[in-house]
Amino acid sequence: MAKYLLEARYTAAGARGVANAGGSARRAVVEKMIGAIGGKLEAFYFAFGDVDAYVLVDLPDNVSVAAMALAVNQTGAASVKTIALLTPEEMDAASKQTVAYQPPA
Repeated sequence: MAKYLLEARYTAAGARGVANAGGSARRAVVEKMIGAIGGKLEAFYFAFGDVDAYVLVDLPDNVSVAAMALAVNQTGAASVKTIALLTPEEMDAASKQTVAYQPPA
């Protein structure tokens, strides 16, 4: 499974929903959604600032995370930014690959 960091931003309607049902209810909804597409919720945190919630998930593949993002974003109540995360071992493997690249002169 691949690990992703999701940054959620609520619209006014989404914030009203969280205010009405509470944070634990929102986490339960997200956990159910992630589980239904074969993933696992690792962490869910609300935050101050331009991001309203940070969600750490394990999902089977990019197709699953894209489907989840489409489902969330099309509601208009929240938008999700997805960040793919790599383990140190995956970075080790990447650093051993040879890439033909020439910087601009």
